[in-house]
Amino acid sequence: MDRVIQKKKWPAKRILTWAGIGGIVLLISATLLMGSGNSKLNVETERITVSEIRKGAFTEFIPVNGIVLPQTTIYLDAAEGGRVEEIFVEDGALMKKGDPILKLMNTDLELDLSNRETAVFQVLTEMQNTSNLAHQHTIDQLNRMADVDNALAEAKRIYEVNKKLYADGAIAQQEFKSTENQYNFQVTRKKLSERTLAQDSITTRQQLSQMKESYVRMQGALELMRRKVGDLIVRAPVDGQLTSMDAEVGQSKNKGERLGQLDVVGGFKIRADIDEHYISRIYTGLKAEFTFADSTYTLLIKKVYTQVSNGRFQVDMQFLGKAPKAIRRGQTLQLRLALSDETTALLLPKGGFYQQTGGNWIFKVNESGSSAYRTDIRLGRQNPDYYEVLEGLQPGDKVITSNYENYNDMQELVLKK
Repeated sequence: MDRVIQKKKWPAKRILTWAGIGGIVLLISATLLMGSGNSKLNVETERITVSEIRKGAFTEFIPVNGIVLPQTTIYLDAAEGGRVEEIFVEDGALMKKGDPILKLMNTDLELDLSNRETAVFQVLTEMQNTSNLAHQHTIDQLNRMADVDNALAEAKRIYEVNKKLYADGAIAQQEFKSTENQYNFQVTRKKLSERTLAQDSITTRQQLSQMKESYVRMQGALELMRRKVGDLIVRAPVDGQLTSMDAEVGQSKNKGERLGQLDVVGGFKIRADIDEHYISRIYTGLKAEFTFADSTYTLLIKKVYTQVSNGRFQVDMQFLGKAPKAIRRGQTLQLRLALSDETTALLLPKGGFYQQTGGNWIFKVNESGSSAYRTDIRLGRQNPDYYEVLEGLQPGDKVITSNYENYNDMQELVLKK
């Protein structure tokens, strides 16, 4: 017997068709919803950091590392080359001005000193001999001058007597003329003797003066040579602590080679390395701070070294006020170098959000704290703790400052406790 088979109202093929159409509609709706800027994501509040915008004092500063150095360092270089013969003190010793540090040996210098001393002695002996000869010559000249004076006086006496006798007709003209000629000869002879004596005196003085000048110059050169030989003993130029000693007995040192350094005890300075990006903004007079033993200390830039090496340059800072008693040479300090004066600004605490947003937007929490919306902002200066907010936020606003790695495409975060 035939059985009537009822026809199904919703065959499987039809159901699958409508289901596919429905899925496509939902997908399109979801795409349109996300594209319209209403994408949401549930976030647990314990996994994010919420910070409040506030108005406060803002100083733009950068963190730098500084190393403690003596206020004054004097480098010890070999004034003369030589072999290290003896070392009197060890590295780190406290020195007084003039204390010997080490001794160098240089036989060439010592031989040169000996030769110069001999030459100076010879010049001195020659000068003394010349002076003695000149003195004896002067005495001889004076003796001859005395004879001339005596002969002139005698010729004058006879001339004057004969002149009267001739006038009285007691003697002949021949005899009178003879005495007159003798008298005139003695007058001329005296004039020549006086000129000779004067010229000899001038010559003698010139000769002695030249020899004296030569002797003085040689004495100066000898003294210089003695100082050079004396420099073979390296001494402390000031009171201080000997550091970085680089010398061993028997080692040869060239002229000008570094032997060590002397740190003047009683003061410190800080030398800091700074990224070359800031070189146009660093100048003398800027201040820096650091915390040491629960106290804050202030530094002032006194010198800027503009030479850039490996992308960094250096500055020297001095303490404003007293330095910490416990710091030591070579110690590294974490400094906060201020690039601007203190001003009042809207402060946004730093956080990981900046890596994804570049400071162009941020998630702002609504008043109820139930959700956070994407908000455009504009930031200005920064320091290691805060950004300066220029636009987009007001004091009292709360924002999410933690990392946005999973929120980059979201428009709204639903906050769940």
